[in-house]
Amino acid sequence: MIYSSHSLTRFSAQAFHCLAVVGLFSFASTSSAQTLFGFDSDGSAQQRQMEAEFDALIDRDEMDRWLKDFSSEPHHVGSPKSKENAEAIAQLLRSWNYDVEIAEYEILFPEPLTRELELVAPNRFTASLTEDPVEGDASTSNTDGLLPPYNAFSIGGEVEAELVFVNYGTPADYELLERYGVSVAGKIAISKYGGSWRGIKPKLAAEMGAVGTLIYSDPADDGYGRGDVYPDGPFKNDSGVQRGSVMDMPTYPGDVLTPGVGATGDVTRLSRFDAPTITQIPVLPISYRDALPLLEAMGGAVVPEAWRGGLPITYHMGPGPARVRLKLEFDWKMVTAYNVIARMEGTELPEQWIIRGNHHDGWNHGAADPLSGIVAMLAEAKAVSHLAQSGYPPARTIIYAAWDAEEPGLIGSTEWAEHHAEELQEHAVAYLNTDGNGRGFVNVGGSHVLERFFNEIMEDVKDPQTGVTVQERRRANLRINGSSEKIRNEAKNRSNLRISPLGSGSDYTPFLQHLGIASANMSFGGHSSGGSYHTMYDTYEHYTKWIDPGLVYGQTLAQFAGRATLRLANAPRLPFDFQGFTDNVAGYIEEIEALADGMREKTATDNQNIRDGVFGIILDPTKSFGPPIPKPPVPHFNFAPLKNALARLTDSADAYQRLAMSGAPASAHQNYLLYTSERELIREEGLAGRPWYKHHIYAPGFYTGYGVKTIPGVREAIEQRQYDQVAGQIEIAADVLTNLTLRLDELAER
Repeated sequence: MIYSSHSLTRFSAQAFHCLAVVGLFSFASTSSAQTLFGFDSDGSAQQRQMEAEFDALIDRDEMDRWLKDFSSEPHHVGSPKSKENAEAIAQLLRSWNYDVEIAEYEILFPEPLTRELELVAPNRFTASLTEDPVEGDASTSNTDGLLPPYNAFSIGGEVEAELVFVNYGTPADYELLERYGVSVAGKIAISKYGGSWRGIKPKLAAEMGAVGTLIYSDPADDGYGRGDVYPDGPFKNDSGVQRGSVMDMPTYPGDVLTPGVGATGDVTRLSRFDAPTITQIPVLPISYRDALPLLEAMGGAVVPEAWRGGLPITYHMGPGPARVRLKLEFDWKMVTAYNVIARMEGTELPEQWIIRGNHHDGWNHGAADPLSGIVAMLAEAKAVSHLAQSGYPPARTIIYAAWDAEEPGLIGSTEWAEHHAEELQEHAVAYLNTDGNGRGFVNVGGSHVLERFFNEIMEDVKDPQTGVTVQERRRANLRINGSSEKIRNEAKNRSNLRISPLGSGSDYTPFLQHLGIASANMSFGGHSSGGSYHTMYDTYEHYTKWIDPGLVYGQTLAQFAGRATLRLANAPRLPFDFQGFTDNVAGYIEEIEALADGMREKTATDNQNIRDGVFGIILDPTKSFGPPIPKPPVPHFNFAPLKNALARLTDSADAYQRLAMSGAPASAHQNYLLYTSERELIREEGLAGRPWYKHHIYAPGFYTGYGVKTIPGVREAIEQRQYDQVAGQIEIAADVLTNLTLRLDELAER
């Protein structure tokens, strides 16, 4: 999973009440008197009564025991503890009267055999590539079965070359290197973690001609520059290393050998050497302790201020004179992934499925990622079972899924979704995901048709630290700390808080972006930043001291996600709202227009500078570089088809909203039309160059990885200067909006 790297301002309960007094909360919650969207007044009252009983059933002590047990040993996919945890989760769910199966998939999972890194010039240094146990955390001494720091799905190989510092290794960073006349061709790129998903760094470095990549966490981003380091504080100490996959997930996630089909025993598999999502060059993550001697030995231009990190050195770009040798070897073995699938049949609409998931595998002890989420999901599932036995059975079928092999590339969930694609597209109403959890503000990302739905839940759940609703607390934070004036103003004036569009990084991806199932991801965070992510320090001890002591926010997550599960399971009319969708899409179109205008202006300025002989930055007078090559001018694009399609969709969304608010009951067929409406936003041929991704409103960016690209076909054609494709992508995006309009028109007629 992905964590935010931003540390947010801490609010005390007293501070929040003071802010409320001066009128900060212009949208105070009145939800207890409101009719829930999708329910009538009597149904709303019954639902809220059930949810009050549900809240009382969440047992933090029990969650704590599960967390301690599941995190007692490392449990990556293929490990004995991972299978043991899957079986224990299955047994718990069976004991609560769920129909449970363990779905097995045979997948490729490389484990490291050789990891060597040494500086060979201008002096010598051998990297330790180890993490140190810490006093007071017994789990850090319990390392049997612990995978050492490495990047899964890097190729093996031995390379020796000069180093080039590439900052975060993003496209913008390489553009700046070009201005300095620095190339990574034939070199080894050393990059900071951050700025983009880790898998983008070797992908882009290889495209630029590099022969290897090193990735380290700079202490300015994730270490003593943020605060005290573990064990004295939560942040990354000098030996900590972020493991993680570098599979090219923006091309496709899941088992690298079986794209598009479930990795069952008899499926046809690619050769490993033909799998396009394995890296082209070797890549290794290292600690900032091991990175320091390498960076200290570098020469070349001093980096610009924005590139400087927190190490006590002057940062240089290179190339060289630092020269390193990197050697990696892997055991490319097949392992079994164990997905736990538990089902509770609906009493009224059993053919409509609410799917609720969280992965169970980790890179290490995995207390924060993912077990803090899985124990909240288990507490929710137990409470739902108790309600069913006491007279509140769900109307729709609820499926709880504990996924395996998420960490290497969303493999368990993707294989299950691909294996069951046809029936999921017929029956799945929504997919609700959690992953790791912490203290602070509620975070919801998802399909915008669920924006109003989640705002109602935000109004009904109390923040345990402040006593106000989680919506009020988030609104206060956005009003004060929002990253733009627009965000701050909307927090004050917009009735519903926006939910974020989803890119990738957790198990919602195959459901939303491959199958077109409305999806959401839920968590709390912002006051629990720390350096344990994917290190050996993601332990029970670290989590319960620094991230969520007492699992107070774990309980809140269970209450929040449980409401989402239960309301979707029971709503007579599914609470899909298309006005929020159209409002967000309008904003995305404006962003793309601004993107094109900004690129057009910048390109014109840069090309004029080239014509005037202003070639950029050349700091080494002993070297001469040819002038930069002018870029093609950015043409003007016709966005009218997209805007016209959105205008028609907006009218239809308004018409449907009047019907939905009229109290008219929904038939099973109308609900079917509602929950399959997200399917109208996918096209079978998928996105250009990566057909696995079929959604034309949300996708992970080809060069951002986790980060979302909205209306991705249009946006990325412009960003990547593929101007001849823009008009066609505008037509495709307009077509999917038109298809959704026709669906809403059909709903409004009934």
